[in-house]
Amino acid sequence: MATTESQQSAIDIGSLDGLHWVGIVAALVTAVVHLRLGLGGLPLPLRISFLLAGFGFLGAIVLVLLDYRRRTVYAVGIPFTLIQIVLWYVINFAGGPKSFPADVGTLGAIDKIAQVVLILVLIALLRR
Repeated sequence: MATTESQQSAIDIGSLDGLHWVGIVAALVTAVVHLRLGLGGLPLPLRISFLLAGFGFLGAIVLVLLDYRRRTVYAVGIPFTLIQIVLWYVINFAGGPKSFPADVGTLGAIDKIAQVVLILVLIALLRR
């Protein structure tokens, strides 16, 4: 039994192709951005939400690397990432007359590009 359990928890890189790696890099970028912001000087509830989102992206990367229900991870990852984009917009732009995209900032732009790429990759992987 120990052999079976250790085989199930092994990383399965051989089954990953270029599209997977683009998604992993995009998820890693957005995870790092969220963790960095979560460790910053934001109000506590917002800080916690950023940390949870960052760990969520990291957890998804681990699940994909372990080949654990990848299709489910792809399917859940699409709305999870879309919610991040919608919340970002609502928090930053829907509440007041800020000029879009001038107030996005470098970190925000990198994060949103990574998230859009991630969503496109997840849709492509799910459609296979």
